[in-house]
Amino acid sequence: MSTPRNDRPRNNDLPDRAAAATGAGRARRTPRTAPPPKQQLGRYRRWYATLHPSLQLIGLQLWMPLFFIVGFCLCYVFAFHAPHPHDVPVALIGSDPTLVAAVQQALPGEFVFHSYDSLVAAKRDVLAGSMAVAYDPSTNEFWKASAHQFQVASLVPATLTAVLTGLGVASPKVTELAPLPAWDEYGTVPMYVMLAWCIGGYMVAMFIGIMGGPLRHRTRMAVIVTGGLVISLITNTLAGPVVGAIHGHFVPLVLIAWGWIVAIGLAVNGLSYFVGRFIAAPAMICFVFLSMPSSGGAYPKWFMPEPFAWLNNVVVGSSMVDMIKHQVYGVGPGPARGLLTMACYALAGLVLMYFGKKWWERRRIRAIVTGRTTMFQDANTANREFLGRERDAELERHGLTSTATGTLQVVPDDGWEDERAAGDVFTGGRDGLENEPVNPHRQQSGR
Repeated sequence: MSTPRNDRPRNNDLPDRAAAATGAGRARRTPRTAPPPKQQLGRYRRWYATLHPSLQLIGLQLWMPLFFIVGFCLCYVFAFHAPHPHDVPVALIGSDPTLVAAVQQALPGEFVFHSYDSLVAAKRDVLAGSMAVAYDPSTNEFWKASAHQFQVASLVPATLTAVLTGLGVASPKVTELAPLPAWDEYGTVPMYVMLAWCIGGYMVAMFIGIMGGPLRHRTRMAVIVTGGLVISLITNTLAGPVVGAIHGHFVPLVLIAWGWIVAIGLAVNGLSYFVGRFIAAPAMICFVFLSMPSSGGAYPKWFMPEPFAWLNNVVVGSSMVDMIKHQVYGVGPGPARGLLTMACYALAGLVLMYFGKKWWERRRIRAIVTGRTTMFQDANTANREFLGRERDAELERHGLTSTATGTLQVVPDDGWEDERAAGDVFTGGRDGLENEPVNPHRQQSGR
């Protein structure tokens, strides 16, 4: 018979307690203290503990689908159900009071005209994304940049053309400054690549926060940095060489994605100390539900309702989409804003990690000293005990029994198989989904 091994190497992330192994450490006797008072549970929690352990765990996770439903309705459906232009900036070369007055009368609050003396400066701002389109009344011509924002480049010239023709002006010419490539016909690739980077970044840190509470900062950060590089390589390989949605720019995009995934991972990791297993909620709110509509990838901020129009200035999705467009298509603002936003999120994550670790440790010690547990901890404990009993029952049905050291012994009697082992594979044994405990009076012998 095997014996337990007590000389296994320590495999955890806790610091060594060298003093405990010294004579001085052995000489100090820990004073005996009274056990913590038994936790007083409410009526609902006592009732909930009577349910099947697996059902308890399922019930405690049902907040996730409810959260998804609410998040999608309040963010995606609300933001995209009726996008409407408001305060769309238009670069006007020179002046055209008649056009401005007609647009303000026909489309109040939708367009804001900015006078430019130089057509070159107007084109530059269109490519940078600060102006939706440029219009020169002297030549009756629009300039647009579809690679920066396909919806703006399609809707704004058409809308203003209707006003111009109503004034008796001939249909203006539309000149493309930055056309979209054939492999991204509607300009949605940057948005979905951004979404893949966001989801990868927050999910790595989310699982660290849920399951890696005792880990040191350097261990957590090593996982985030390594995981970020792997996710960056995978997403850019799939989007580029495999799918063909992006041609070239592989190394710069890998570096950009890596930086963003690490920044998002650090921020989520810092938050996880404060919200524990519910980290998925704030992570998805910040980096998916709010970031996606506010990013400008689907519709620009001039078409989004508040607060999404304002959030375009601070969400990661906005800076990520701009960096992808600038790198791949040469449009939008330069990388400075994106790098600054990336650094801010990473710094916020580091600050949250510093204070959050201390707060988490104090809360953990307080729970241990007072004997307080959560419903999820109780459900996990009950499920673990239930599975242990089920394991022993299943072994007995197959003529086996386990010892204290984990060694399996064979039950020698011939009629070992329990009739409850039969039954439908989908509905369980004959007596229901959860078989009753085996007969405790059954005689077992080992060899």
